[in-house]
This record gives sequence, C-alpha cells and structure tokens, in this order.
Amino acid sequence: MATTHEIEPGQRVDLRTQVVGLHFSDRRARLVAQQPGRRPERIDGLTIGAPELTGDPPHDGEVHPDGDELLYLVSGAVSLRLELPEGERTVELGPGDAVVVPQGIWHKVTLREPGQLIHITPGPNGESRHLART
Repeated sequence: MATTHEIEPGQRVDLRTQVVGLHFSDRRARLVAQQPGRRPERIDGLTIGAPELTGDPPHDGEVHPDGDELLYLVSGAVSLRLELPEGERTVELGPGDAVVVPQGIWHKVTLREPGQLIHITPGPNGESRHLART
C-alpha cells in the first residue's frame, strides 16, 4: 500500500515532482509518496502527476487493470506503443495531444523529445515489465 500525506488547504503542489491521489473511499486528495527511478506508486483511486520527461521510463511497459488511463502531452514528443488484442499500435504524440490507454492494455511510452506529460492513472493495481539489461 502506498504511503500518503494530507494536503493542507491552500498548499501548493508541484505535479512535476509530486503525485496527487484521489482515493475512492473518501474522495479526498492526498500526496502519494514516490520512490525515485520507479514507476509511480498508486492508491485505490486515481493518481495524477505531470512529470518532466527527460528519458524513457524505468520499465519496459505497464498495464492498469483497474480502469482506463488518460495521458496528455503538454510539451515534447513521445511514442506510445499499445499492445492491443488485434496487434501492436504505435501512436505519435506531440504538444497538446491526449490519448486514452484502455483498461488492461500493456503500453510503453518512449521519449522522442524532452517535455512534460500529465497522467491520470487508476489504481491501486498495476504491473510493469523489467527492462532487459544490455
């Protein structure tokens, strides 16, 4: 279970470095503690972040069994690989583009140009694949 911290009324939150969780049980927003270099920790609800993208993720793809994920690219350029039942599909995203990753679909974001990505991700469940070491 992810560690969370209360958000004080009026407290500023930097979504580039912090993740906010909206818990389903009480609908309250909390900061969700993160571990550097790992995929975001999630709660039983939605986690929201807007990290600055300076490199590829620390995994070889991930899946969210609890619901659809929304990705919105603020700046930069990425490729999103979706492993759909009918085959793989790659979507190229640029500034202002958004995409819904369907529930239960493995996907991977690959950086083409540094930028910022907003994610709204369901939880608490999810998996990621380990990167192959070269």
